[in-house]
Amino acid sequence: MAFNDILITEIFHSLQGETSLSGVRFAFIRLTGCNLRCSYCDSTYAFKGGKKMSIEQILEQISGYNVKHVLLTGGEPLLQRQTPALVTALRDKSYAVSIETHGEVSIAQVAKNARIVMDIKTPSSGMNRGGYQKNLPHLKTGDEVKFVIASPEDYAWAKEIVIRGEIPCEEILLSPAVPAKGSPGRFPGVDATWLAERILEDRLPVRLQLQLHKLLWGADRHGV
Repeated sequence: MAFNDILITEIFHSLQGETSLSGVRFAFIRLTGCNLRCSYCDSTYAFKGGKKMSIEQILEQISGYNVKHVLLTGGEPLLQRQTPALVTALRDKSYAVSIETHGEVSIAQVAKNARIVMDIKTPSSGMNRGGYQKNLPHLKTGDEVKFVIASPEDYAWAKEIVIRGEIPCEEILLSPAVPAKGSPGRFPGVDATWLAERILEDRLPVRLQLQLHKLLWGADRHGV
């Protein structure tokens, strides 16, 4: 792979399905590869494979979407060495760049040039390693932190972190995880209404997040 190449699983145009920008048109750039294997992962197809593309080819492909916002996702987009250069190139083209990361690799190189959406791994993920703590000092108030809640224990764990006030972001997102059909037992799962009631009961300063793209198109890949 050439020095300037990035391994890409897919590039597409869709509505943002999560975060405070849910419903906004985005260009999605899904990078290949991830060093975690979360129980509730819904993008396992991005673990391997992909197509080698230069930054110039990526910019050319998204230019026709006529969007303001671009999301780098994965897999884990920060594992590839050319990701900071891609962020810079996108910013030079006046795109508003968001990066969805699992928080277990450093965001230091990109934090100043992108809106970070950091997914802090809850116990049910099986990947609850605590590496996110080293990234907290790099987060800005305009960044966002997400907790995927797949059990009552996950909720209690996330609640404690929120209450401690160690997250500097204005937006803290709690997203219910429900096992996919045909895959029971991978994680307990929680009902969205149950999670909403817990948030209200505990007066938590968070946003309940449902995945808009799945409500619109089912388990379709095209939406993040």
